[in-house]
Amino acid sequence: MPEFDVIIVGGGPIGIACGLEAQKKGLSYVIIEKGPIVNSLFNYPINMQFFSSSEKLEIDGIPFISKEAKPKRNEALEYYRRIVTSNDLRIQLFETVEKVTKYEGLFQVMTSKTTYQSQNVVVATGFYDLPNLIQVPGEDLPKVSHYYKDPHFYASQKLAVIGASNSAVDAALECWRKGSEVTMIVREPEIGQRVKYWVRPDIINRINEGSIAAYFNSNVTEIKDTEIVIDTPDGALTIENDFVLALTGYMPNFEFLENMGITFSDDEKRLPTYDPETMETNVEGLYLAGVICGGMETHKWFIENSRVHAPIIVEAIKKKASENVKI
Repeated sequence: MPEFDVIIVGGGPIGIACGLEAQKKGLSYVIIEKGPIVNSLFNYPINMQFFSSSEKLEIDGIPFISKEAKPKRNEALEYYRRIVTSNDLRIQLFETVEKVTKYEGLFQVMTSKTTYQSQNVVVATGFYDLPNLIQVPGEDLPKVSHYYKDPHFYASQKLAVIGASNSAVDAALECWRKGSEVTMIVREPEIGQRVKYWVRPDIINRINEGSIAAYFNSNVTEIKDTEIVIDTPDGALTIENDFVLALTGYMPNFEFLENMGITFSDDEKRLPTYDPETMETNVEGLYLAGVICGGMETHKWFIENSRVHAPIIVEAIKKKASENVKI
């Protein structure tokens, strides 16, 4: 059974940062990623542009050069891929962690391919894999997606976009510009304040001029094969519809964390228990890194403010190992 000083679950930017730090500090490690390198970023929309500037997406002080101040998805993929390959990071791709258990001070990490063993585990899995479902009849129809990739697919179609976050606004604008008839259904009274500042005026203007229809303070109550039903302040409304993009956000895999023994706050935020000084959870030797630390507050942690988790965690592991040797 392969054994390491630390096993890192998740090969996104923060998982990669943890691997780099472990490698620099002489720890044996392996990064386990269920998809390609930076799987979540790979699944972002084709034309997505980051809110953060390139220097704020840098890890380990490695320069990130982009054509514009705010890089696009393809540039980020190139940057993180080159870091992995040029530093010869040990990363197992397309391998899913299925279970993590602890026995006599050692973690057993069972994956779709093998089992690993380690005294320390870092969970850096993000939250992009589980969408927040809207829980209405018809949500499971083939025409409904919780992920948006390419506007070309929706050209000349009647498209409903549910939500008003960055992803929803980007999808609505891009698809409208490719010839979709776009309708936005927004639970709030306005477009979200966290929408990228250079994009928000664009969507507001398109709505005001009537190019994109929008129903505020509204919810989809049913999705049918060729229609959707909307509950609006003026009553129920049924409109023709070909496709639905339910871009209502995502959440961490709480079940996966709970099965490892991690506890959470009792409120709707579901904040995981960890020491901010070390990032160690209530389970000794089990650490959290990146956006997963925010529970349901998925807007709290980003690459730019959680990349510091890597040196914090590795330093904590090294310190604990040193103290054990002294004892």
